[in-house]
Amino acid sequence: MATFEPVLSRNVGHPEVREVAGYKKRGGYAGLAKALTMEPDEVIEAVKASGLRGRGGAGFPCGLKWSFIPKQSDKPKYIVCNADESEPGTFKDRLLMEQDPHQLIEGCAIAGWAVGAETTYIYIRGEYTYAADVLEAAIRDAYDAGVLGSSVMGKGFRHDMYVHRGAGAYICGEETGLLESLEGKRGQPRVKPPFPAVIGAFGAPTVINNVETLCCVPHIIERGAEWFKGIGTDERNTGPKLYAISGHVARPGTYEHPIGVPFSELLDSAGGMLGGAELKAFIPGGASAAILGPKHRDLPLDFDQVAKAGSMLGSAAVMVMDESVCLVRATMRLSKFFNHESCGQCTPCREGTNWMELLLRRLESGGGSTADIRVLGEICEMIAGNSLCALGDAAAGPVRSLVANFTDEIEKHIEHGGCPYEHRRYFSPST
Repeated sequence: MATFEPVLSRNVGHPEVREVAGYKKRGGYAGLAKALTMEPDEVIEAVKASGLRGRGGAGFPCGLKWSFIPKQSDKPKYIVCNADESEPGTFKDRLLMEQDPHQLIEGCAIAGWAVGAETTYIYIRGEYTYAADVLEAAIRDAYDAGVLGSSVMGKGFRHDMYVHRGAGAYICGEETGLLESLEGKRGQPRVKPPFPAVIGAFGAPTVINNVETLCCVPHIIERGAEWFKGIGTDERNTGPKLYAISGHVARPGTYEHPIGVPFSELLDSAGGMLGGAELKAFIPGGASAAILGPKHRDLPLDFDQVAKAGSMLGSAAVMVMDESVCLVRATMRLSKFFNHESCGQCTPCREGTNWMELLLRRLESGGGSTADIRVLGEICEMIAGNSLCALGDAAAGPVRSLVANFTDEIEKHIEHGGCPYEHRRYFSPST
């Protein structure tokens, strides 16, 4: 197999790239310079042709999303970068913002040129104080160097950029909840349609993209759509991908691979299982993805193959669990998180997440019965597809997979009268 050349993480470990001069020395802003010689529609078509899909979780085609922005508008257009990264287990965007902030600035500016937006808001989660400070310093430097402002790189295109710090609510990772928060309101999802491309930030046409998605754009413009398509598994899964792997692995961290890397190869990148333990389960796409077992060890981690396996790639936050883990307890912790973070606006999510946590807590503490298995499944069906935003589906994912794939684990709790793993170490996703 040919050696993979890092693309998104190529500047990690080179602190000089936090300044414009150092970033340019390593090839930075070449993509923006090239984009400004192209017609905006040409930029959109190049991103379309690359096959780039959103790296924030949904996997929606990036160029197609840009094309939804109306060409003519009596309102200003906006680029909003979703840097909330609140999915438990996810920390890839943090690496990009802290280590290579100008890569994100460049991607945002290209997106602005492509759709005719003069303003970018980078909405970053409140806990990312260091990353926000790094970004703000880089933006100031970009203004001083003429990369941003009244005439981007001297080409007459105006583009301004601002960092907006959130307050740590998971629901603000949902794009319309993010917009509400950006506008100074309570972060609750909006009813769709209308979609943000038509009525987004401040009632104006808006493109919302994830950090990693926007960081891919300069490389597509500089090196071409065909080059980008040459990385990955097929025409629907293209380009480099950052995977954040944590849990019972020897070297947790962020690893860059072509999208579609087999889970086993990613696990090897992280040094294998911690202490040589046996793999019991893993979550391929953050807390909202269904749990998979050892039979999926060689699963290609791309959008379509993971979906066929019954889970989702999501944010590519891969959480690994060994044989010491109590899956009922781990799922209960996830349900507790979703119950706590539900905005409470719609009944299926508000009530369903609460009941899932209560039932799993009862099973864990020894009060469960076989009827709880059926009831958990029914609650998942009542929530999934019926909530105002995707949080309901996210909350149902782990519980549904526990019931479907690890029924024996639940039955052990019922037979044992509580958790049979009580004297062993637990895997507890951060809440």
